Amino acid sequence: MTEHRPHEFALQMVNIEKYFGPVAALRNINIQVGRNEIVGLIGDNGAGKSTIVKILTGVYRPSSGELYIAGRKVDLSTYSVRKAHEYGIETVYQDKSLGEKQALWRNFFVGRQITRRFGFIDVKKEKELANEIMLNTIGFRGRGITVDSKVSKLSGGERQGIAIGRAMHFEAELIVLDEPTVALSLKEVQKVISFVHKIKEGGKACVYISHAIHDVYEVADRFVIVDRGEVVGNIRRSDVTLKELDEFLLGYAHGLKDKQE
Repeated sequence: MTEHRPHEFALQMVNIEKYFGPVAALRNINIQVGRNEIVGLIGDNGAGKSTIVKILTGVYRPSSGELYIAGRKVDLSTYSVRKAHEYGIETVYQDKSLGEKQALWRNFFVGRQITRRFGFIDVKKEKELANEIMLNTIGFRGRGITVDSKVSKLSGGERQGIAIGRAMHFEAELIVLDEPTVALSLKEVQKVISFVHKIKEGGKACVYISHAIHDVYEVADRFVIVDRGEVVGNIRRSDVTLKELDEFLLGYAHGLKDKQE
């Protein structure tokens, strides 16, 4: 068995294109995400962010291009949602990642139960691990919330924290956060932001998809800006202020960039 050496990049999308009939949804998409790097994927609604995520997570098959996860070339002809999980891609969606009526500990191990002999679920072990993830992986300190609490008792920000903690526990190569702060109050947004910081502290790679740049600016190391199916900017956070980034995006939103050409 060959030793697996960590690759420089958790993700590489090379010349990815996606056509729906004659319509080009994505053109010449090149995105790299380093290990222990948070990349903000930003752009207006309809810019192509969702299509990129669906290709990345195995929902859509690209029309052309190459995808590498932790240096391994993905066979796109057989790539699927299940294969994406096998490659170590974990996705946290807006607010659909947890089972409302289930206890928290059950949510951590849906489809990946820890079993004892004869296939029985090891409830004690699962609860212990869930508690460990809540307290130490994501620093969850919700008052009155235990591993036995129902998901319905949690606020929106706390639910995202649990989903992020689950993704981190399962040794994800890449955690994809798809608009994780949509419809949350400012207080809840801050909870999610603190959980996202835990991803970086845990040495994980992350793609944070958002059109709310104020949120993503707080956590991302680099921004990949998408407009009408193309990457139009790749900017390190250290090279741009929030105001400059906002103005850059507004230029595309108002069609100013077209007029300059």
